[in-house]
This record gives sequence, C-alpha cells and structure tokens, in this order.
Amino acid sequence: MNGSPWWRGAVIYQIYPRSFLDTNGDGIGDLPGIVRQLDYVRDLGVDAIWISPFFKSPQRDYGYDVEDYCDVDPMFGALADADRLIEAAHSRRLKVLVDLVLSHTSNRHPWFRESRQDRTNPKANWYVWADASPDGTPPNNWLSVFGGVSWQWDPVRRQYYLHNFFKEQPDLNVHCPDVVAALMDVARFWLERGVDGFRLDAIDCAVHDPELRSNPVRPPDARIPGGLADGAPFGRQIQLHNKGLKDVAPLLLEPLRQVADGYGDILLLGEITGDRAFENVIAYGAAGRGIHMAYTFDLLSAAYRPDAIGDVIDELEVGIADGWPCWSFSNHDIVRAPTRLGGDNPPDTLRRQLPVLLTCLRGSICLYQGCELGLEEADVPFEQLHDPYGIEFWPTFRGRDGCRTPMPWQADAAEAGFTTGTPWLPMADTHRVRAVDVQVGDPASVLASTRRFLTWRREQPALRLGAWSRLEAPAPLFAFERRLDGTSVVCAFNLSDTPATWAIDFELNAPTAPVPQPAVVEGRLVTFQPHGVLVADRR
Repeated sequence: MNGSPWWRGAVIYQIYPRSFLDTNGDGIGDLPGIVRQLDYVRDLGVDAIWISPFFKSPQRDYGYDVEDYCDVDPMFGALADADRLIEAAHSRRLKVLVDLVLSHTSNRHPWFRESRQDRTNPKANWYVWADASPDGTPPNNWLSVFGGVSWQWDPVRRQYYLHNFFKEQPDLNVHCPDVVAALMDVARFWLERGVDGFRLDAIDCAVHDPELRSNPVRPPDARIPGGLADGAPFGRQIQLHNKGLKDVAPLLLEPLRQVADGYGDILLLGEITGDRAFENVIAYGAAGRGIHMAYTFDLLSAAYRPDAIGDVIDELEVGIADGWPCWSFSNHDIVRAPTRLGGDNPPDTLRRQLPVLLTCLRGSICLYQGCELGLEEADVPFEQLHDPYGIEFWPTFRGRDGCRTPMPWQADAAEAGFTTGTPWLPMADTHRVRAVDVQVGDPASVLASTRRFLTWRREQPALRLGAWSRLEAPAPLFAFERRLDGTSVVCAFNLSDTPATWAIDFELNAPTAPVPQPAVVEGRLVTFQPHGVLVADRR
C-alpha cells in the first residue's frame, strides 16, 4: 500500500504454540496444529503470525530458554514441520515472524556448557561471568525479574554468571564479537528458511554494563514499570546498568539489521520494557539502522481511561518522528485485557470494543490468540500452575498461566477440541462457551465482529498508515483522528458501561464502518451506547 513495507499498519496475530492446537494427543499444541488452523487465522483479516518460541528447549521458561536455536523441540514437531508451516502461511498471504531470544540461552545450550568449563576455553567470554566480592557475595546488587539476585554461583568455573530471568537462563555477552557473529548465523538460518522477520524477546536486556556498577534505589514515589509481579524486589531498583543500555543498538541491533536487509522486506520487532522504554524504542531504531518498531508494556498496563491511554500514545508520538509504533492490549505475559480492564465478569460490549479500538490506533498491532474470541483471564488453581514465576509469588501474583490456557475450538468436544489427551493447562469452562464453533455463526459474537472490522480495515489506508491526533471529547469518550491524503477518519470510543453523548463542532459523513455497538450520528450530536464505537469520515 503506497509502497510501504508490509508491516506498516499490519495486524500481527500472536500464536502461543503450546496452547493453540494439539494434533498428536500429548496435551501440548504443535506446529502441525498451527498449519491446520491457518485458514482460520487468514479469515480473521490479519497480515502476519508471530509464533512464540518452538526451538529445542528444556522448557524451564516455556521455550524462552533455548538449547538449540536451529532445531524444533520434539514436543512441537520437527524442522520439516517448521518449513511446512512457513510455506503454508505464505500460500495464504500470511507473513511469518519467529520469536528470537538473543539476550540469553538455556544453561543446557552447548555454548554455555563449554563456557563454564574454565576461563580459557574458546567460549569462555561468551556469557557474563564475574568474580565474587571479597566476602563471597555477588559482584553487585542486580536483581532478577523473577525474584532474587541475578547472579548464580557456578562451582565448576568458580565464578558467578548473570541471569536477568531464571538461573537456568544465563545471559549472553554481546560485548564479545564472536557471540554476535554466532547470533547473526542463527538469524540467517531462519531467514534462509523463509521467515519474514523476528520478534526480539527482551531485547533491552541484551547488553550489560561491563563495569558491573550497582543499580540505584528506586525512590518510594517513583512509578514501577508494568508487567512485574506484585511486590517483586526487582521493582525496588532503577535498572540503569543491567537493562535498557543504548549500546544494544550498535553492538547487536545494527548488525542484525544489516543481515535482515540482505533478505528484503524483513521486520525486526522488539520487546522493550522498563523505565526508559519509549526512549529506547526510539534509540534502538534510530536512523533506520536497528529495529523497525517495538512494543512496550505501557499500553499493556494502562488504565482504561481516555487520559491514561491517550497520554501513553502521546508520549511516544512526541519523540518517535519517522519511527513507527506498535501496540497491543494482551500477550502471553500479562493478564488478558477483558479481565484486566473490565474485572472478573467483563461485558461483551467491552470484549467486542477492544480489538476495534486497538486496530484504529496509529501503528502496527499485535493481536494475541483468543482476543478475537473475547477470552478473559482463566482461573488456574495453584495446584495446576506451571509458571514458576506465578508459583514463586502466589497468591499476590498468579503468574502467566491464566493467559496461556488452551484455545477453545469446539464447545461440545472433549477439552473444547484443543486435544484428545489431557491439556498441559486446564481448559477454562468460561472459555468453552466462547469456542470458535459457537461464535463463528453468531453475527453478534466477538469473533464475527472482529472479523468484519479487520477485513474492512485492510482496505482503509488512513487507518493503516495515516497520521494520528487526539480530539477533545468529554470523558469517558476517547476520540482521535486518522488522516492520510486528504482523508480524515474520526474514531471515538465510549470507554464506560453507561451511555454517553458528544457534541461535535465538525460534520461527519454517515458512518459505514462495521463496528460493534455503533454510535448514532444526528447532525452534530453523537450518541454512544455502553462501549459504543464511532468510526466515520470527516467531511
């Protein structure tokens, strides 16, 4: 469209493969399961799929602890299945993003096994090693996201190694050119197989301060970044020296961009979190040499109020210049949006509104599996939890299992059609009633509503590529305008469960967009139902 890269304005559907569809009855979703449902994905009206890690892994962090970047874990299939998936997606005009973890590996990775043997082997400097302090304690005060210190003593090498996440996930040392060269080979391996880009996991954690300076204490009144467990000690520090360093760009992202650019229109999508997230979104893609875009947890943790959402967007828009935003309301790491924003029993009006609001924002969109069904957070009892993060911080934080439970395909089938065996996480009863087969034939369902709007949006250049500006509207209305080549589209959303009105000082054409709970335009008065939506051309 207008010669823009494919990813600008794209809707990227995130698939968590463990929970998408199981084809062999072991209770765990697999790559053939994704292939089997690609027609469903295509019919949503999305442009691409992002597949969470399926590499060979001990699964301590469910694939984000990689043992072999260039092989498929047997629980998901084989390398040939990955090839078939890429080919099948492309035949349906779907791009494919692979989730690439560049900041750390599993402690079972051959690189780490060699690195820990002594201090002189060829890979001795491939990970972040440090001597103990004189009293035997770690070299500084850095903390792990998942609780406790971020240093683990290794009795073989007789040093500490750094892990920003679990101790089974040692951090790579990308100050070492050989490490960067090896990671570039990994990228080439998947690009040669035909992937269209990478989602770069925790990319702001990829570089550490080589001087190992301790982090400062977070002031008591300072905002704690979203996405953390309630009460996690990680939030008591400002991660100044072990996260979000500007050197990520020249050390890692610029070489990766050079590799990617050699394969054509390839997307590098970063995950960036923490105190300086927006600053780093800009820095990591500056001058077209690093990532193309990134999402942060700012919108993922914002309150459902016009000022909260608008302020997040404005903050990024102020500095991003020619850069490109990326937004999401849900993913595999955070409570599903209907529950997070609507409570334990979110209304269907909210469930239908969320995908439309998200896909009207300026930027590209990540739509997590199940959002198109309006799935709420599943209630997983403690005895059935798998996520070590949730087990560690129970009961104040329940972990990430509630947003990772299996997709419901058939309401009346065993385990809602996800598996013929026992699912790795329980199938939520509240999800079964929202199964795909129930919603697909119901024009009032969240699925039908989302399909209609995304299919329509694909042909709306102003919504995919247009500029963005907020409009003044009384709360609880959130209103903005998208403009491109003389076309102006007004988007307004009632973020409450009570009716609202808006007296506008401009004129609108009669709305034709297929939106849920459509607002009524009578001259210059717009009336909104609970969670009502207005998408209309401005005259």
